[in-house]
Amino acid sequence: MSSRPAMPVSRRSFIGGSAAAISAAGSVGAGKAKAQSSASADRAKKRTVSFTVNGDRREMEADTRLTLLDALRGPLGLPGSKKGCDHGQCGACTVHVDGQRMLSCFTLVAGLEGKEVTTIEGLANGDELHPLQQAFIDNDAFQCGYCTPGQIMSGVACIAEGHARTPAEIREYMSGNICRCAAYPNIVAAVEQARDAEG
Repeated sequence: MSSRPAMPVSRRSFIGGSAAAISAAGSVGAGKAKAQSSASADRAKKRTVSFTVNGDRREMEADTRLTLLDALRGPLGLPGSKKGCDHGQCGACTVHVDGQRMLSCFTLVAGLEGKEVTTIEGLANGDELHPLQQAFIDNDAFQCGYCTPGQIMSGVACIAEGHARTPAEIREYMSGNICRCAAYPNIVAAVEQARDAEG
């Protein structure tokens, strides 16, 4: 049995093999550096924020990308605000920030330092419902109920802003809140009832 003579290593194959080895070693080092950089960046994305939610002072360390909606439904334990579209188009997540209606899916917790947030859970006075909450019951304005928290928060602001003088005005200033059950006439009637109760 004859053995084959060893093939001589060409200059080209030697350089190619060396380059591959160096590249592999560099990739390991780059991967480690990237992981360290990523961990450092994650720390930089955290921020301690102090704000008020329904009258209670809350402080949390939040990722700078955390939305108020996700904070409410997650660590703050207030699931009343609904995640409808998560694109600011349906109004189901409407809350009040310093008395102004805001879409909580578009509001970052990092920007709430010192601010006051009111959610649907904060409207009632103990067992006494807010006039608009009661009006929604009286007028059967909630149907499936999914959009109701956002509708009520928007309606309260609509009245406070002075934009509830006529049914047409109510529809205009509540147009950012979608009701997939199409209970709009009942919602308008509820806002009118609450407006008259407060007036």
